[in-house]
Amino acid sequence: MIALLLTEGVGGLSGFLIRDGIKRYTAEVQKPPLSPPPLVFPIVWAVLYALMAIGVTRVWLTPDSRSRSAGLRLFVIQLAFNFGWSLIFFNLQRYGFAFFWLAALWGLIVWMTLTFYETDRPAALMQIPYLLWVLFAGYLNLGVWNLNQ
Repeated sequence: MIALLLTEGVGGLSGFLIRDGIKRYTAEVQKPPLSPPPLVFPIVWAVLYALMAIGVTRVWLTPDSRSRSAGLRLFVIQLAFNFGWSLIFFNLQRYGFAFFWLAALWGLIVWMTLTFYETDRPAALMQIPYLLWVLFAGYLNLGVWNLNQ
């Protein structure tokens, strides 16, 4: 329950801090094809944060090991990167920098997922939707950057 509250709390805080940036983004920014309506994002992120929380809880409950410790550290690092991307993209509107930040986030998620796999395979598999969504976010981010230079 703590992991769920922490993870969803990070998402909620991010959403709160970027609310004005999202309004500006929705009203003023040209978006690439396949851009979902704004309502889709909070729903998808709530599900992804829940899957992250369940996954990290499963890892937390495994016996102490190097993989477990590394997975927990990577979870915190990628969550911080996730939080930072929203601020860079929506509030600062630094789309190019945000794209490279997102690429780093994707690499961290891959690393975390592989590390989770060593500790708890179901926890790793729960991260696949997150990996795919961030890959799709990369497409959207790159499209926004190209269309709004």
